[in-house]
Amino acid sequence: MTWRGSSLLVAGLLLAGTLTACGGGAQSASTAFDANNCQGGTLDVLNQDDAASHLDPARLYTSGGGNIPSLLFRTLTTRTRKAGADGAKVAPDLATDTGEPNADATVWTYHLRDGLKFEDGTAITAQDVKYGIERGFAAELPGGAPYLHDWLVGAQNYPGPYKDPNGIAAIETPDAKTIVFHLNSPHGDFPYLATATQFAPVPKAQDKGADYEKHPISSGPYKIESYDKGKSMVLVRNTNWSRAVDPNRLACPDRIEATYGLDPAVINQRLTTGTGKDGDAVTTDTDLGPSELAQLDNNPDLAKRVAKGGFPYTYYIAFDNTKAPFNDIRVRQALSYAIDRTSVVNAAGGSSLAYPATTFLPDNKNMGYQAFDFFPAGKNGDPAKAKQLLAEAGFSNGITITLAHRSADFNQDGPKVATAVQDAFQKAGITVKLQSIDSDSYTTTVSNPATQPQASVEGWGADWPSGGPFIIPIFDGRQYLAGGGNFNTAHFNDPKVNADIDAINKITDPDQAAQRWGQVDSEIMKQAPLVPLFHTTQLRLYGKNVKNAFVSDWTGVYDLSQVSVK
Repeated sequence: MTWRGSSLLVAGLLLAGTLTACGGGAQSASTAFDANNCQGGTLDVLNQDDAASHLDPARLYTSGGGNIPSLLFRTLTTRTRKAGADGAKVAPDLATDTGEPNADATVWTYHLRDGLKFEDGTAITAQDVKYGIERGFAAELPGGAPYLHDWLVGAQNYPGPYKDPNGIAAIETPDAKTIVFHLNSPHGDFPYLATATQFAPVPKAQDKGADYEKHPISSGPYKIESYDKGKSMVLVRNTNWSRAVDPNRLACPDRIEATYGLDPAVINQRLTTGTGKDGDAVTTDTDLGPSELAQLDNNPDLAKRVAKGGFPYTYYIAFDNTKAPFNDIRVRQALSYAIDRTSVVNAAGGSSLAYPATTFLPDNKNMGYQAFDFFPAGKNGDPAKAKQLLAEAGFSNGITITLAHRSADFNQDGPKVATAVQDAFQKAGITVKLQSIDSDSYTTTVSNPATQPQASVEGWGADWPSGGPFIIPIFDGRQYLAGGGNFNTAHFNDPKVNADIDAINKITDPDQAAQRWGQVDSEIMKQAPLVPLFHTTQLRLYGKNVKNAFVSDWTGVYDLSQVSVK
């Protein structure tokens, strides 16, 4: 499962023209920060949405909720809390290391640190972690990451601890500090999965089922003082947490106050002005708006308060490779040559927020990115080459296709990007009829082979920064789902690629695996199964009193565990 069709951009942000990069102003972290002397104050979070629609770790998907869950729930592993590419690595959290695999990565063993406690002072045990994971299988608690349902031996039909208190046999806890996972097949990425909130410990004696989220028991640096769902949340210090047992989270502010339901323009205006408490504020769900982007080159003080991140996301044109005319590789190649990526990037918000894609993997070394362009079309496309290939395929008079897109104008797979594609294809003799689909039903429509449009603008972002969750759902032929929920919209099924995926899944060295994922990306894209359009970046504004504000390359939002206020 992954993030699709990102709506991080606010309405009106997608300027049709020529936004430039942020000069020298955008930065990945503020300066003059003393991590040993950052305690105190109140950090305000100004957001459009309450992304943590549930505060139960079993119901949260990865690290959702604008990173706030990571302040409440520690997991076996976590992301490295650094700016840039280093922040896309796995670090030990509750565990002493990132996991001990057996020879083929089908068994993973973790040992807990000493001194771990819940907010009430009781010790955190391996059994608490196991119970927290098992809760994620209960039908009463839907919404969490689904991987363990498929990965754990014999767990596919486990109904959760409320109906089967015997638990999952594939998770062993031989003592209070050891937990062992037995997997159906090799998964070298298991340390990444162990960062999901589903791996947070839950004390069985305090579990109240669906009501647990009214006051989940914290294992992190903060605990809940108050929570008004969709409106506000207040976090205060968990006095049973310390940096001595958690080297990852700085937890500088004494208090964190989040406000939800704000208009994006209001958020950016408040952060820009920085009056009163707004000087101590950040946002975890709102990119810069047109007004702020226009000021950056001429307002150095504002530009210093913009953090840039590279959450890995790819937008592309999808189509069924098994159906005419896309079953002819020359037609698929023609589409790649015809695309004008400059106009598409401008439609997606300009070069501040997007950059051209000729690969499927984004430019992120942890994912294995390798630069290549098998169908070089320059900045504005090569319609002549596209026409030549169409003629060779028997379409000397061109072709007509239907291209679906989301109806919402602020989405990067919306009408502005689709229109830019339409204009570019027209120059190559490809007539495009646009099909607008309601944003709420878009993913359901395009991922069901029975309703899949002829072609569609789609987006893909992985749950963790590795090539596996980027490549496997889209290109593993065994992942094709005829009944719906199918992300392999190309209907791609290459035996060599499938075998390569199996081989890489056995690799537990992230750097070695990344290199192999880059090679697989190259193998796949030579076959032109889709047309990559652009990758995205994030630009976030923060208050004038905020320090150490950087956008995580893992999550695409500020890492609140590292931020401080003056």
